[in-house]
Amino acid sequence: MNIINQGVTNARSLRLKAEKLLKEKKDKRELPVFEIDEKKLLHELQVHKIELEMQNEELREAVEVAETALKKYTMLYDLAPMGYLTLDHDGTICDLNFTAADMLGERRFSMVNNNFKLFINNDSLPVFNKFLDKVFKSQSKESCQVKLGQDSNHLTSVFMEGIVTGEDRRCLLSAVDVSMLKK
Repeated sequence: MNIINQGVTNARSLRLKAEKLLKEKKDKRELPVFEIDEKKLLHELQVHKIELEMQNEELREAVEVAETALKKYTMLYDLAPMGYLTLDHDGTICDLNFTAADMLGERRFSMVNNNFKLFINNDSLPVFNKFLDKVFKSQSKESCQVKLGQDSNHLTSVFMEGIVTGEDRRCLLSAVDVSMLKK
């Protein structure tokens, strides 16, 4: 115990002596030494400023790349001539593009969190349910053909392909209106 206490006392004493010596050195410091330190500090600040400017330029370039990618994504996904939807395991719409919303006869953003099965014609519902089950079980690309709509005069034949991807286990679904091909 005594040795430990002496070590603490010696450490405190050493610290106090070091601080006293540092204060004395600061008081005795000559002007040219201070100017050298000032020049070094100014140099370091200038270098740091240039580094920050370079990083800022890299960030601007990264933002431009991201904006370009977003425009490309918008063109490929949102404005595609075929319907794209993302569904969860029970058929709830997580996301869709404008073409898919047009096929369903609704506004795009009002469709999110609605069940896609509500838009499948009752006669096609067993086919779609089998398709969705198969997609989630097989984890490979599957396809089917169903009719959208409940009014027999306004049914739309749609060919769909889907696959489950990602950690969130959602079905990426493409839908193509094939009504004109049938006629």
